[in-house]
Amino acid sequence: MNIFPELQARGLVHDSTPAAALEERLAKHSVGVYVGFDPTANSLHVGHLLGQISLRRLQLAGHRPFPLAGGATGMVGDPSGRSEERNLLDAETLSYNVACISGQLSRLLDFSPGKYAATLVNNADWTAQVTALDFLRDVGKHITINQMLAKDSVKSRLTSENGLSFTEFSYMLLQANDFRHLSATHDVELQMGGSDQWGNITAGIDLIRKTLSRQAHGITWPLVTRSDGSKFGKTADGAVWLDAERTSPYQFRQFWMQLSDVEIARYLPQFSLSTLEECAAILTEHASAPEKRVAQKHLAQELTAMVHGAPGAQAAAQVSDILFGADPTSASKEAFLAVAREVPCSTVHDMPIDVVTLLSDIKLCSSKSEARRTIEQGGVRINGQVVTLETAVGDITELHGKYLLVRRGKTAYHLVEKKR
Repeated sequence: MNIFPELQARGLVHDSTPAAALEERLAKHSVGVYVGFDPTANSLHVGHLLGQISLRRLQLAGHRPFPLAGGATGMVGDPSGRSEERNLLDAETLSYNVACISGQLSRLLDFSPGKYAATLVNNADWTAQVTALDFLRDVGKHITINQMLAKDSVKSRLTSENGLSFTEFSYMLLQANDFRHLSATHDVELQMGGSDQWGNITAGIDLIRKTLSRQAHGITWPLVTRSDGSKFGKTADGAVWLDAERTSPYQFRQFWMQLSDVEIARYLPQFSLSTLEECAAILTEHASAPEKRVAQKHLAQELTAMVHGAPGAQAAAQVSDILFGADPTSASKEAFLAVAREVPCSTVHDMPIDVVTLLSDIKLCSSKSEARRTIEQGGVRINGQVVTLETAVGDITELHGKYLLVRRGKTAYHLVEKKR
């Protein structure tokens, strides 16, 4: 597959080395390609996804992906796109983070042995033992200060209030050396990244040309931001993580479900592995009835399955249905385990006899009198059924033999689990 025109059509090319040469190379050869990320936490987040999915896209087109963990560069901090210096992490923490992230990458890329197998590399492996003098001699002499000062990532920080430390200034040299090393040892020819990485990528290309007499290539995609200009993958509660313990599969799914119509028109072709024709058909169907959120549902389901597996995606979809008013009686046990992470829960050994006492006990109503009024107004459902003052708790069938999902109004839920 000639992947370059497809990348362009999906809106994934912001800058690139000469397009004709790059397109010809990708069309006729299996190319090693890398995308780097600094493991500043023990999980990737949504902001990393486009890079990993882009590697997967190229892998499916017959190229060899090299996700690079910055065990060394993570100790320095990339100034690109930042107004102030990162908090620096120690080697032990970075090593732990890389180990945690490797499992997430195995869902996004195919690491099984084969011609196009993905290879996770860590730049600490070839950087940690290099002395400062060796680095200055072997790398620093080939890149001029003039080149570095001309890069946007450097210029923007030099004029900022916080300035630019020498530590961050050296980051470009470290990343350039990563590209050179991967070119020499793994025949990697292409580096990809966000548009704020263009200066670092071209520095690596220049270093490869000067030290290895090879041609290398680069592609950047437009920076991914929300329609209001805010950072993609950030919510009021913080980052949207790929680790299920940090961001539940349901909350991950909801992030994509909450994209605006303008955002989904851009992000569906960029993040989905569906063909461009399929994406166009989905967006056409979506435009005919935007309230059904067909495009958001498609991308949310695809990415949740990719990150959390098919069972996790199915449970997250069921949780969404349940919490938005669907009949909970057909939901799986896994779905209720997931619901328990999203709503207040109580565990009881003996259920109360009447519904009024139940509502009061679980604090879904502040008093028994409020509970009676709410029930009389038809505002309480248990396991999907409207209850009355005459309804006995014992007459309600517990789902999966132990759950009562109590709903007050449209959005207030409480899950009661009976311990046996």
